[in-house]
Amino acid sequence: MSEARNFLPEVETLDNSNVEAAYARWAPIYDLTFDILLKPGRRAAAAAASNARGPILDVGVGTGLELPMFASNAQVVGVDLSEPMLRRAAQRVRRERLGHVAGLVKMDATRMAFADASFGCVVAPYVLTVVPEPEAMLDELARVLRPGGEIVLVNHVSGKDDAIALFEAWLDRHMAPKLGWRPQFPWSIIGDWIDRNPQMRLVERRPLAPFGLFTLTRIQRCTNDTPRKKLPESAEFECT
Repeated sequence: MSEARNFLPEVETLDNSNVEAAYARWAPIYDLTFDILLKPGRRAAAAAASNARGPILDVGVGTGLELPMFASNAQVVGVDLSEPMLRRAAQRVRRERLGHVAGLVKMDATRMAFADASFGCVVAPYVLTVVPEPEAMLDELARVLRPGGEIVLVNHVSGKDDAIALFEAWLDRHMAPKLGWRPQFPWSIIGDWIDRNPQMRLVERRPLAPFGLFTLTRIQRCTNDTPRKKLPESAEFECT
């Protein structure tokens, strides 16, 4: 996990107060700024959750841009740290009559009030780069997920040793608290977390439009806590 250890100290200045302040500023213009750019990832996340058995938790629901994308027979609960964003999500639910949205709640994604194994799927589009402790958030998503369910992430994953990576590192050091997210995010944060949690397995990892800027990641919680078994001709794992 050396890459993650080298990365995390550079973003110590990003905390929940930064995030709340930043998204209070973003809330009035968030849809106008990010709707089109982030729509493919939101659609992919909602589609991945379509076969969930049980309620769906939408972490970092924001203004609710993906809420209309879930199946109408789903039961979706949205959580976010930002009250201004949640108010806009509530307006969207009323305006578009989204009866499948069971609730919208202000919560810290690293310390949620839900009981263990409450949800059949947990969707978190564009959130890991926002939280100060992404691994703590992944722990919490796994805690509230039912065995056999999936965590669905959409996130920018940084490259290595190129001009874009260098620019992201500069933004990280100078702009992360003002932006409310970290531009630099290595895959090792997710990959090492999966490796350390034998009840979790990587189901899918693929780049998304536009231009592969974002990555869809699906992680399944095994139906029991026995170790994963390596498949004979694959880099993936299956639950035993």
